[in-house]
Amino acid sequence: DNFSSVEYFGPPHQRQMKSRLSGAEARPKAGGLLVITDLKLEIFDTNGVMEVVIRAPHCVYDTQKGEANSPGHLRLETGDGNSHVEGDGFLWRQSSSLLTISNNVRTVIEKTSETKAGL
Repeated sequence: DNFSSVEYFGPPHQRQMKSRLSGAEARPKAGGLLVITDLKLEIFDTNGVMEVVIRAPHCVYDTQKGEANSPGHLRLETGDGNSHVEGDGFLWRQSSSLLTISNNVRTVIEKTSETKAGL
């Protein structure tokens, strides 16, 4: 019962994925809602490089609005794996690629990039 929903960039990058929302299972509910377990949301740049991956044990995805939300835990990792953000409760709007984390937000920067000379 693997689930996947993909959004693509507009021209001239229409062949590149903008985001991919997937899960181990998606159970349909009334009103175009899906209850997704083991959510994985990947966000890419126009060159196909993954910028962010978001994971959550479960969420509700509104297929009509293109929104995913949950009161549960969420972990966001940068594509390079150098930092992550965790929190409880979130709302993701697919159309604007906007993620709101509600509570107990914690950011960890595991590695810092080298700064340019003179900065």
